[in-house]
Amino acid sequence: MKEKISKILAMHEQTCQNVAKNNIGDIEKISQAIINCFHQGGKVILFGNGGSASDAQHLATELVCRLKLERKALPAMALNTNTSLLTAQGNDYGFDTIFSRQIEAFAAKNDVVIGISSSGNSENVLKAIVMANKLGCITIGFSGRDGGMLAKTAGINFVVSSNITQHIQEMHITVGHIICELVEEALAKSGV
Repeated sequence: MKEKISKILAMHEQTCQNVAKNNIGDIEKISQAIINCFHQGGKVILFGNGGSASDAQHLATELVCRLKLERKALPAMALNTNTSLLTAQGNDYGFDTIFSRQIEAFAAKNDVVIGISSSGNSENVLKAIVMANKLGCITIGFSGRDGGMLAKTAGINFVVSSNITQHIQEMHITVGHIICELVEEALAKSGV
């Protein structure tokens, strides 16, 4: 069992090193887009399925509450938290529209909309990003593998080049925390 644990941790470490080597520019672009959004009075909207839904909630919470600094609350929301809305929309119109309908309701031009899908091919995430693009939002995709259709649909992308879902998700939350820290520090310096 010890050998298996060491092997899993080594794979995690290798995925971290790959992100550090290949994705620093993407992380910087995403952070700056969110900083600009908040400076312009916009909000951040996140969503995903399963573990990615948990990541969306987690990161929205870090922005609204705080990560490290005492500061003003930042407007962020996860679309996968309202079970009444999700089940009504899913039942009446289909699961593929549970996020796009909410984007239509809540998103405004220049808001940042972040779709999270480890495969990059979740239909409901893709439809929401398409709707956000139509509304003039800044769209960001968090995905894995080759980025899937999400990397072709979102304006800015963070793609974890791994085929192992758990490692993709680990990098999504790690990078999400990095982004929240950078955003928080930049806004604290500017007095927002």
